[in-house]
Amino acid sequence: MMTYCDPRSAYTSSIMSVQEQIKRITAPDIRARKGGEPIVSLTAYHAHTARLVDKYCDAILVGDSLGMVMHGLETTVPVTLEMMILQGHAVMRGSSRALVVVDMPFGSYEASKEQAFMNAARVMKETGCGAIKVEGGRRLAETIAFLTERGVPVMGHVGLTPQAINTIGSFRAQGREEKDWGPIEDDAKSVADAGAFSLVIEAVAEPLARRITEQVPIPTIGIGASAACDGQILVLEDMLGLSPRVPKFVRRYGDIGPGIEAAVQGYADDVRKRAFPGPDEVYGMKKK
Repeated sequence: MMTYCDPRSAYTSSIMSVQEQIKRITAPDIRARKGGEPIVSLTAYHAHTARLVDKYCDAILVGDSLGMVMHGLETTVPVTLEMMILQGHAVMRGSSRALVVVDMPFGSYEASKEQAFMNAARVMKETGCGAIKVEGGRRLAETIAFLTERGVPVMGHVGLTPQAINTIGSFRAQGREEKDWGPIEDDAKSVADAGAFSLVIEAVAEPLARRITEQVPIPTIGIGASAACDGQILVLEDMLGLSPRVPKFVRRYGDIGPGIEAAVQGYADDVRKRAFPGPDEVYGMKKK
């Protein structure tokens, strides 16, 4: 006797199976955390560091800070889309739980909303990340709306925007005088109104960051901002003591630089004394 299999039932089962396999935190999950448990975020650029932070972080940012941290560049401006995609791949391979957000580098989204969509879509398709991040406020509102309407989750970024360093002039804190608050508040509200799911506030005076967090309906993620923000982010290498110079807002939770140097020195000494490799670290002949 032949049995009939409803194709709709098979399709539904397939969809449910796929959904059960989805374990990552999503942009809507982060959006829903407004006013709730603080969001933990760090940067990562490698598979092995992503693997280490994944179990503790809600979001991992593949930041264009990789230009300065990994490549020794003076600013983030020279970072390319290809660099971001390559490291985005690595972080996705090393993580399984956290939302991975990839920075859109300078020059990849400013010319037009269409350019922004084409490059953002490329980043998401080639890396598999869950969202992208762009720097800027009111001037990017139309672009953010264009992206979100087309299925690209966007994390905003206001305050100190490192990609604009050549017009800002220096990496200085923003909003330290109340007369300067208006434009920064307008930027934050514009990003939220345009549909961003979260907002990084960088190097902004504490009272202003607190005020913005109270005003906007999306989670704020502070870096040099306020403990009142809905979450926090730091550059991993900064908080581990691997960066020679760090901003005032960094708290060092480790100091592994000296440990790495000591290990390298020990290795170099052993090589020069022919103490490495030893009998346990070489291959002998097979016994017949």
